[in-house]
Amino acid sequence: MTDAAGRLTALAEQALGTPFPLRVRAWDGSQSGPPDAPTLVLRNRRALRRLLWRPSELGMARAWVAGDLDVEGDLYEALNRLAGFLWERDDATRGITEVLRDPATYRLGREALALAGPGLPPPPPPEEVRRRSGMLHSPRRDREAISHHYDVGNNFYELVLGPSMVYSCAYWEGPDATLEDAQTAKLDLICRKLGLQPGQRLLDVGCGWGSMVLHAAQHYGVHATGVTVSTEQAAYARKRVAEAGLTDRIDIRVQDYRAVPDGPYDAISSIGMAEHVGRDRYREYAAVLYGLLRPGGRLLNHQIARRPVADEEKYHVDEFIDRYVFPDGELAQVGSTVSRLEEAGFEVRDVEAIREHYALTLRQWVANLETHWRDALRLTSPGRARVWRLYMAACALSFEHNRIGVNQVLAVRTTASGDSGMPRTRAQWLG
Repeated sequence: MTDAAGRLTALAEQALGTPFPLRVRAWDGSQSGPPDAPTLVLRNRRALRRLLWRPSELGMARAWVAGDLDVEGDLYEALNRLAGFLWERDDATRGITEVLRDPATYRLGREALALAGPGLPPPPPPEEVRRRSGMLHSPRRDREAISHHYDVGNNFYELVLGPSMVYSCAYWEGPDATLEDAQTAKLDLICRKLGLQPGQRLLDVGCGWGSMVLHAAQHYGVHATGVTVSTEQAAYARKRVAEAGLTDRIDIRVQDYRAVPDGPYDAISSIGMAEHVGRDRYREYAAVLYGLLRPGGRLLNHQIARRPVADEEKYHVDEFIDRYVFPDGELAQVGSTVSRLEEAGFEVRDVEAIREHYALTLRQWVANLETHWRDALRLTSPGRARVWRLYMAACALSFEHNRIGVNQVLAVRTTASGDSGMPRTRAQWLG
């Protein structure tokens, strides 16, 4: 026995100067670390090679997706402990070549390389996006990015999201609410904020599997258009519309929001779509939606937001999310979103922060995936299923710890005279 776990734990603690927070079990069966902590399992030497060459979260993510690394025990607790040990430390992301160049850490690096065995790290798992072409956030590149995430398979999404097929933050109104209750409450809240009335025209930008347009048509009597650039989503949504007998009132299109030709609409909902727009395109996004609304029409923009950083020029997209989950996705600060909407001509009337609701939603999605794990492996690749489990659990913690948030921004295109058409109080327009 080589006691690989003990040697790895000692090397990590020497390198970073603090006790390693997880129990470690290595490929040789050895174990080390606190017995009451979740266990980080390195199934083979490949896991260590990935971590040494890319010690940031991308290296760990690649090992996780490939199945070289796993966690036994509470995944949320493990991620919390690792976040404090690794990613919040400025000195924790040096690659092995930098370590070997530094006389102070040369010995540690050589020992780690000896444990990892000969050879460079294996290639990234096939689930990783690597080659991208075309201008960032051009319609073609956006279609490719959306396809990577949303065309995993509708049956897989059914396992995770449940019957509602709503892939955005739910609205939990009481302790006994189910996920279905909370998603219905969210859709209804948006309809009330938009002030929907029978016969009005609603445009749902990034309509997903059609849940918003179905709810609005069934419960508020609107004529609804839903646009998505995912062909799988559109096919699924059209089937749901036909089964509900609403083909005369709901139109589902495979169409970029920039190509919608038939405004003006009375109301626009954009739920979890603006994260894909990109900060350099956000003014265009706001201007397009403004142009598609009639005077007096309302926009409800439901969007994840990031916290400000000290130097905004140094902001970069999370590597794991960008490579495996949402290619080219970018998060904006809520203040930036509000400013871009106002610059386009909107009057922002209300902002509701609901980040705690998203943490609850994500934990329910993780529970759904874990409950149906065998089915998930059958419907997609094991690597893709692991991507989803890791990303949703990590995001739940990010919402809980206020690293990211989510906001519903209600805005109005006022008339030429400045009339908003809004009741004077929130109680009145919420009905």
